[in-house]
Amino acid sequence: MTYLDKLLNGADVEWRALGDEKFIEIANSGRRPVKASERILGKVPYYGANNIQDYVEGFTHNGDYILIAEDGTASLENYSIQWATGKFWANNHVHVIRGTDFINSRFIFHYLQMINFIPFLSGGDRAKLTKGKLVEIPIPIPCPNNPKKSLAIQTEIVRILDTFTELTAELTAELTAELTARKKQYNYYREQLLNFEEGEVEWKTLGDKDLFEVSSGGTPLTSNKDYWDGGNIPWLKSESCNNESVYSANNFITELGLRKSSAKLLDKDTTLIALVGATIFKTAYLEFQAATNQNIASIKSINPKIVKDKFLFYYITNLYEYLKSEMRNYGMLNLSTLRQFKIPIPPLEEQARIVSILDQFDTLTTSISEGLPKEIALRQKQYEYYRDLLLTFPDH
Repeated sequence: MTYLDKLLNGADVEWRALGDEKFIEIANSGRRPVKASERILGKVPYYGANNIQDYVEGFTHNGDYILIAEDGTASLENYSIQWATGKFWANNHVHVIRGTDFINSRFIFHYLQMINFIPFLSGGDRAKLTKGKLVEIPIPIPCPNNPKKSLAIQTEIVRILDTFTELTAELTAELTAELTARKKQYNYYREQLLNFEEGEVEWKTLGDKDLFEVSSGGTPLTSNKDYWDGGNIPWLKSESCNNESVYSANNFITELGLRKSSAKLLDKDTTLIALVGATIFKTAYLEFQAATNQNIASIKSINPKIVKDKFLFYYITNLYEYLKSEMRNYGMLNLSTLRQFKIPIPPLEEQARIVSILDQFDTLTTSISEGLPKEIALRQKQYEYYRDLLLTFPDH
């Protein structure tokens, strides 16, 4: 016997439509949009079809409700279902429902997350769940002729599923706090380790051709397929610069495209810095050979016995906040300005020590950063597994 069989203990399950007023209250009245230009920043969450869009003053509903997207995309099987509690404002792109005295609202909330809404949608590319279709959606009611027993069964199912939900939320909060603390610690030590006084070490500019090679990339003509189709040379855009190592590329060019453009094949262990756009001043450390577009500058040590590439990367990355504040009016960073940047040159052993310490912090924060979404996904799968076990009732 399944756990659900034990819970039901022989009780019947009947299927009722969401339009059955005995079980479901459709509280659509009061919904209305607020234009962005008219919103006053408040404390009340303003819900649309896909989560909270803003915070406003005033409210349309007060209590525990289920919000079902009225507008969505027809290709999405997992339709947007939200849980709202307390005072909130619902706009006209979301249906607002809740259970009556005969059904647990959280029971309905969990159940609606596992059904396929596609058959109830209309409207083509901009799918719509009308109220006429909403009221046709079937929901299971265990033991409907015995409200007390029915609510006891529902409550136990909700208790189990809410426990998984709460554990996931707690774990996410713990891992997020851990990641925040480690990043703060990492940034602190990076700042301390890379803070050199003017007379403490020798300083060189990136324009020193005996120590550094500074250049920018290029883009092969996009209309020429011979430069792109079947290419195997990794080619990066400035979006790859996120103040961390980069291990892969989304775009590739051909050997011909490389030769016929200003793009250059860069060696592994090259430091990249974005010259323009949303990622301006952000860096990347190249962990493989690749080319870049013209919006990225590359910086390479040509004398590793004097300057380590990884030390160079960490130092320039540490300049990000300073550059962002001091050069915020720059539309873009150019190579001439970049070559004026001064770089400290401590002894090679000190560079190696700094790199070793920062590599350890980087490994730790990367591990937590990568582990967080994986752990959340694992917990979500666990929740869905038990949800399906507990809410898969006999066919109606």
